[in-house]
Amino acid sequence: MTRVLVVDDQFLIRAGLVGLLRAAPGTEVVGEAGDGEEAVALVAETRPDVVLMDIRMPGMGGVAATEKILAEAPVPAPGVLVLTTFDLDEYVYGALRAGASGFLLKDAGPERLLAAVAAVGGGDALFAPSVTRRLVEAYARRSGTAAAQPPPDLDLLTGRETEVLRLTARGLGNQEIAGELFISEATVKTHLNRAMHKLGLGSRAQAVVVAYETGLVTPGCG
Repeated sequence: MTRVLVVDDQFLIRAGLVGLLRAAPGTEVVGEAGDGEEAVALVAETRPDVVLMDIRMPGMGGVAATEKILAEAPVPAPGVLVLTTFDLDEYVYGALRAGASGFLLKDAGPERLLAAVAAVGGGDALFAPSVTRRLVEAYARRSGTAAAQPPPDLDLLTGRETEVLRLTARGLGNQEIAGELFISEATVKTHLNRAMHKLGLGSRAQAVVVAYETGLVTPGCG
């Protein structure tokens, strides 16, 4: 059973999402919130597996709420699935940077929504690194990307950890990285997990963002 918290400031949209999720087998709606502050409180109270998070809300928005939830939640932290109107919105970039597991357009159909909730509830990121990469590159080109805060120090990483991080940010999956570096997939996972731990990252999406923000990878590098 996947436990879901629905967060949206528009009552009708929130009610529609709640109704859809409650009708789906294997899904339980444990609460609903109209803003980020309420969402943070309800996550602590209800311990959902997935937070379906609107981005643009009055008061505490979705990006700030995502940061706070993932910083304060006990392990395992819930997966945050961001709902947005625009796939290249700067807020989506901020949510990925904060550790969201992915984003979903509000005009996505019911099947897509339920599949996304199931994937995130099962511990998967909604997007492959290649998709995250395209989002980050598009945002970087449009904004001249400047990090909202100083990026982490890559000198903390070993040479192999740095290389695995770079290839991850280029959009390669674990199997492809293993072939590129002539190592096993298990070794790739170990190096990436160690790199993410050293840099204080909670998701592959965050790793991709950090690789661009530190200059390890640049838009259009291939």
